[in-house]
Amino acid sequence: MKTISKFNKLSLALSILCASASSLAADKVTFQLDWLPGGDKAPVYVGVQQGFFAEQDLDVTILGGKGSTDAITKIATGTADIGSADIVALLVAKANDNVPVKAIYSLFSKAPYAFYVLNDSGIDSVKDVSGKTVATSPFTSANVFLPLMLKKNGVDEKNVKVLKADPGALNPMLITGQSDVMISWMTDRVKNEQQAEQAGKKLNVLPWYDAGLEFYSSSIIASDKFMSENPDIVKRFVKAYAKAVEYTWAHPEESGADVTKMVPEVDPAQASDTIKSIHGLVLNEVSKRDGVGNFTPDRLSETWKWTAEAQGLDINKLDPETAVDRQFFQGVN
Repeated sequence: MKTISKFNKLSLALSILCASASSLAADKVTFQLDWLPGGDKAPVYVGVQQGFFAEQDLDVTILGGKGSTDAITKIATGTADIGSADIVALLVAKANDNVPVKAIYSLFSKAPYAFYVLNDSGIDSVKDVSGKTVATSPFTSANVFLPLMLKKNGVDEKNVKVLKADPGALNPMLITGQSDVMISWMTDRVKNEQQAEQAGKKLNVLPWYDAGLEFYSSSIIASDKFMSENPDIVKRFVKAYAKAVEYTWAHPEESGADVTKMVPEVDPAQASDTIKSIHGLVLNEVSKRDGVGNFTPDRLSETWKWTAEAQGLDINKLDPETAVDRQFFQGVN
C-alpha cells in the first residue's frame, strides 16, 4: 500500500511539474488591431480559438484599434508587440519619422478600395465616373489615392464632384440618389449590399485594383525591438498566423463564429460573409504567384511609388525594403 501511495504521489508531482512547465512555456504576445474586430480581422481570432497559437506555445492577447497610424504608434512605443496595419501607412511613417517598425507578413496583396454604384447606373468602370458625384468619408485613406487613380484612368479630377459625409451616411446617399458613386472598402461589401437590398436596390462593385491600383495593403507588423529581442517568438507567431489565414478562408463560417466567441457583439453571419467578400484581397493571382504572406521587391516598390506620388513625397526619401523583414516568414509555407 505504501508503494502504491508513493507511486500516486510521484505521479501527481510529475503532473503538476508538467503543467507548470507548459504554463511557463507559453510566451505572451500582445496583438494590436488597426480597427474594430470583424471578419476582416478573423485570422488572429481563429489562431486563438483553433489553438494554432497554443501549438506554438503562444498566449495572444488582442487589442482593438483606431486606425493604422494608431496601431503603428502603439507598436513603435511598446504598448503592443505585433499587430495589423496598412503597409501604405507604414511606408509613410517610415519615410517621415523612420518609425522602428517593419511589416513581416502580407495579408491583403491587393488594395481594398472600391467604387460602389447602383446596378442600373450605367457606370461600369472608373472612366464612367466623369461628370458624376462621388460620396466618400473624410477620413478614408482612399481619398489620398483618388486623384491619382482618376488621372491614370484618363478622368479629369475637375469633372468629378466629391462629397464628404459621415461614413454611416454614404450608402443611404447612394441608394437614395444623392450621389452617383460611393467610395468604400471591399471589407464593407456585405453590409453595403444588405442595406441596398432592404431598400429594393442592387449594387455593383468596382474594385480599384481592377483599375490599375496594384499594391499591398493590410499587413502584419512588429517593432524592431520586439523582433530583435524575441526572434523565435515572432517566427512562431507568423507560423501560427499563416496557418490561421489558411483555415479562415477554407472555413469562413467557423472562422466568423470564432470571432464572435471572443467578441460577442460581432455577428457571426456577417463576419463570415465579410471573410467571403474579401477572398480576392487575400487569395488571388498575386498570392498564387508569390505565396500568401510574401512581399516581393517589385510589388513592394510599386506600392511605394503609388504611395509617394499620392502623398507628394520624394520617392528617394525611402527605400521600401527598409520597411519589411522577411526572415520570419521564410519556410512558413
